[in-house]
Amino acid sequence: MIPLAALAVAAAVLALPSPAAAHPFGDPQTVSITPDEQRPDVVRVRWRVGGPDDLTLLGVSLGLLPADRVLLDGAVDYRTTDPAVIASSAQFPAYLLKQITVADGPRQCVGAVAPLKALARAGATVDYTCPGPVGTVTVAVRMLTDLNPAYRAMATGPGGQRAVYGSGEDSHDWTLAGDPPTAGSTSRGRSAVVQLAAVVGAALLVAVGALLVSRRLRRRRAVA
Repeated sequence: MIPLAALAVAAAVLALPSPAAAHPFGDPQTVSITPDEQRPDVVRVRWRVGGPDDLTLLGVSLGLLPADRVLLDGAVDYRTTDPAVIASSAQFPAYLLKQITVADGPRQCVGAVAPLKALARAGATVDYTCPGPVGTVTVAVRMLTDLNPAYRAMATGPGGQRAVYGSGEDSHDWTLAGDPPTAGSTSRGRSAVVQLAAVVGAALLVAVGALLVSRRLRRRRAVA
């Protein structure tokens, strides 16, 4: 008799809505939020993709790469030239500024994307200039969640602050100057680690379920 948990995982695998649905369960994106020591009104945000195939998926979504680079079985045909194609486009910086925003209270900060070099390895850096010196800012991160809501981003800030961004949890307050993070911020950081662990655990369950389904299919074909 198949365990109930295995049945649930297998059902989840079979119910995946699109080929791209498998990719959010890889390495998470990372984001770092830091103040600029020379410019007190500037917030620096650095974003790095989780896996290079996610860049290919984004390139297809932005119309920079052909659609057939995402195969019917969900695999992504990644090529080493993909990051350069994306980085040299006008679409990617515009997407970056749309999906990552910074606000100082009710006031929006204006972003400027730094020259993109080695996008897959070094990521992208954006300097957000606010109307005045910043203390606590609200940073929203929605990178790739428009492609699939399962994407997550692990974020870090000054003083050990941490957060996990995801669909429905795309905004977080960061203390960049003034008092250090409170106990509440620390507990939120621990909660972020727990959330990330849950994402990794879900990915492992999906992978195990897919393996079980694949083995059963092969056995049935062998018997036939």
